[in-house]
Amino acid sequence: MEKKRPDKFIRKPRIAHWVLISILLLVFDALSVNLSFLAALWVRYDCQLSRIRLDYLQAWLHFTPIYTVFCLLVFWLGRMYQTIWRFASFHELERSLLVNVITGVFHIVGITVFFARMPISYYVMGLLLQVILLTGIRFAYRFALLLRSWKNKQNESLHRVMLIGAGEAGQLILRDLMKSNESRDKVCCIIDDNPNKWNRYVEGVPVVGGREDILLNCEKYKIDRIYLAIPSASAEARRDILDVCKETGCEMKTLPGIYQLVEGSLSVSAMKDVAIEDLLGREPIQADMTDVFNYLAGKTILVTGGGGSIGSELCRQIASHDPKQLIIFDIYENNAYEIQLELRDRYPKLNLVTLIGSVRDSRRLNQVFAEYRPDVVYHAAAHKHVPLMEDSPCEAIKNNVLGTYKTAYAAMTHGCRRFVLISTDKAVNPTNVMGASKRLCEMVIQTFDRKVRDGRPYDMPVLFTHGGKETDPEAIVRVPPEEARTEFVAVRFGNVLGSNGSVVPVFKRQIAKGGPVTVTHPDIIRYFMTVPEAVSLVLLAGTYAQGGEIFVLDMGSPVKIDTLARNLIRLSGFKPDVDIKIEYTGLRPGEKLYEEKLMAEEGLRRTPNDLIHIGSPIPFDHDVFLAQMEELMDAAYNNDEGIRSVVKGMVSTYHPAEELSPAQRVGEKSPASTERELVRA
Repeated sequence: MEKKRPDKFIRKPRIAHWVLISILLLVFDALSVNLSFLAALWVRYDCQLSRIRLDYLQAWLHFTPIYTVFCLLVFWLGRMYQTIWRFASFHELERSLLVNVITGVFHIVGITVFFARMPISYYVMGLLLQVILLTGIRFAYRFALLLRSWKNKQNESLHRVMLIGAGEAGQLILRDLMKSNESRDKVCCIIDDNPNKWNRYVEGVPVVGGREDILLNCEKYKIDRIYLAIPSASAEARRDILDVCKETGCEMKTLPGIYQLVEGSLSVSAMKDVAIEDLLGREPIQADMTDVFNYLAGKTILVTGGGGSIGSELCRQIASHDPKQLIIFDIYENNAYEIQLELRDRYPKLNLVTLIGSVRDSRRLNQVFAEYRPDVVYHAAAHKHVPLMEDSPCEAIKNNVLGTYKTAYAAMTHGCRRFVLISTDKAVNPTNVMGASKRLCEMVIQTFDRKVRDGRPYDMPVLFTHGGKETDPEAIVRVPPEEARTEFVAVRFGNVLGSNGSVVPVFKRQIAKGGPVTVTHPDIIRYFMTVPEAVSLVLLAGTYAQGGEIFVLDMGSPVKIDTLARNLIRLSGFKPDVDIKIEYTGLRPGEKLYEEKLMAEEGLRRTPNDLIHIGSPIPFDHDVFLAQMEELMDAAYNNDEGIRSVVKGMVSTYHPAEELSPAQRVGEKSPASTERELVRA
């Protein structure tokens, strides 16, 4: 026999809260639709029930049941009892007015035809009172919630916001802030450079003046956060405004660009922290890329290190311009997987191949080149962290120098048309192994180019892993010299903002932890560029190439790292050396105060783009260099601690930091002299 469950375990049915609300609304509506017209009669006769004509009162009374049933039916069909009124908007208001009009017309026609002709004021005032009561009760709940939210905002500890920009973007941000329940920001004043808007109001917020009034009004309104909402402003205008704002000590946010305004997706969530590139004071390089992408279209492109900062941006831009095939080659599978997912999502028709492998593996490289036969190679795979490479110099040589040699050799022997090396300004007069290794990479490229031009590609020795275990030289299929006309070039640029290992993300993490922010030296300077600029340069090099060039971007004036750190602290709403301490840790091994863009003896030539220059190759004995390469390979694979001496013998401008006096490390030549050389050229 089945046991009955105890009563305490039986869940008793409960009426849903919204059902109770709907029942209460239904009762209220039934009373309101009738009392509205009775009240109209009462007002018509001077608010005295005794003066109302009996036939009018009887007509109203007899029509009441019919009208009540009709109204409730129309209201139900109009979803007046199924709506969540706390979220009511214009759509619900429109629906509410529509059902009131329908029932009002029915009342006028029904009572007039079947019972009695009523006074005009009865029809008009009755319908008006009905609309007020039925719509008011529903929107009163939403209004009460908004009022309570507004009062809570006033009572809470808010961010007091200054909004810069009274244009369309600023108005959208302001409205989004005002209607948001989650935001604790209160816009206290607006700044705009248009004098016609001064001393006027936007959504009840005063426009208090132009950019020269920012400091005064930050103090007056006790501002602690500034929103810059001028997405169409030039880089120079943004820098000028931000230079003023950073003196306020307020936290700052800005809009990334005008495209969000065009797409209609503008909101407070679109605001981002002010990026340090906003303060560099120059417009991003806007190169005409038409020739670049015409050249790339229909070609098979290989990007080594395709998952890195530069490599992944190369892949993005190449993928958007119809290559025949794009091959991502990287040893780090996580990076390669991320860019693979992104590109497949954005470009479903792209012929994309993602391969895992090392540029140090000749066998793997030859397998890839033999199978896919790339037309263009962008060689971005490299170790680039200066202090880490100082501790592991042999790894820097294996990956950077030998990896470049093996990739270039595979490109030459398999008929690749162009090979573009990603280099760095640290290759100029290097004081560290990483910079010296990149200079050796440039020399490798120049040597390959010379041998190909001279019709002597056979002179290039096959470098394989020490001991002959990696690659059998006889297994490499060599092509005739006339078919091995690969054009080899190098691209040299400075520090890339936002790239892996760059200084800005490090500073941001340190600020987020409350400091201290560590700077190696108060006078250290660097040239900076953005990732898109760097990639534009690399792509342009691929089209301008004639062989053997080193391409250089005019990156403007160098920037003090100490200034970058202080600006980031200010833009985060803190005061340098007060809220966030700055500590100077001293120059790291192999680090110098400034980076040069070109060696003085290289000189510069112009290209069709005024911001792109070409450095003339420094002459050196290529045959001697190739013999030294074999010695360098042996030292690297033997993990020889004296490898720096081998590198020094190959790179005449390399002076290891430990061999320099403090004065020499600081630099005998000022950055200004480097700039003058650039201008003279």
